[in-house]
Amino acid sequence: MALIAALLLAATPAANAQAQLPPALQSQLGAALAAYEAGRLPEARSGFEALAAQGVPVAQYNLAVMHLRAELPKPDRVQARRLLTRAAEGGFVTAQFMLAQSLENGELGPRDLALALRWYEVAASRGSVEAQVAMGTAFFLGRGKPQDATESARWYREAAKGGDVGAMYLIASMYEKGDGVPQDLRLARYWYDLAAKAGDEAAPAKLRELQARSAAQPS
Repeated sequence: MALIAALLLAATPAANAQAQLPPALQSQLGAALAAYEAGRLPEARSGFEALAAQGVPVAQYNLAVMHLRAELPKPDRVQARRLLTRAAEGGFVTAQFMLAQSLENGELGPRDLALALRWYEVAASRGSVEAQVAMGTAFFLGRGKPQDATESARWYREAAKGGDVGAMYLIASMYEKGDGVPQDLRLARYWYDLAAKAGDEAAPAKLRELQARSAAQPS
C-alpha cells in the first residue's frame, strides 16, 4: 500500500487534467477538479462519475484515485481496478503506469507481473519515464522478461533522455562496460556528466575516473 499511496500523493487529480476534451467536457472536468481541491468530495465524485460514464479517461482515473484514497462512502478496490483499466485502455498514460505498478505489487488484487509488464511497455512507449525505467530494470534483472542487456540499455537510454537521473547513471555504466551496447567511453562520460549535473552523488567520481583514463591514453 505504501508504494501506491506515495504515487497517489504525487499524482493528485488536479495534476492530471486531460487536454483536447470538447469545451463542455473540459468545463465539467475543471469544475470537478476544483471541487476536489476545495475538499468538496461528494461534488467531485459526482462530476467524475458523470464524466467517467461518458468515457473520459482522466475522470475514470481520478475516480479510481478517490476509491484508493477511501474518499468515497464505499471505497472499492475492484472498482478502482476497473476504472484504472478503462482509463489505461483510453490512452491515459498516468493510469497505464499506475495500473502496471499496482499489478506488479498486488495492490489491487493478485499480483500479475506478466500483465504489469504489458502495461509498463504501453506506458513506456507513450513516453512515461517511470515505465521506461521499469522496463529497463525488467530486462536487466530478467524479472518477468528474458534477461536482455540490449533491451535494458534501450529503455534506460530512453528514460535517461527523459531526465531520470538513475537511468543516466545506469546507461553511462553500460556504455563504460560495453554491456548491451558497444563500449563507448565518450558516451559514458557524456551520461555520467549529465547524471552528475542532475545531482547523482556517485557520478562525479566516475566522470573523474574516466577523464583520467582518457588523459592517460596515448594520443
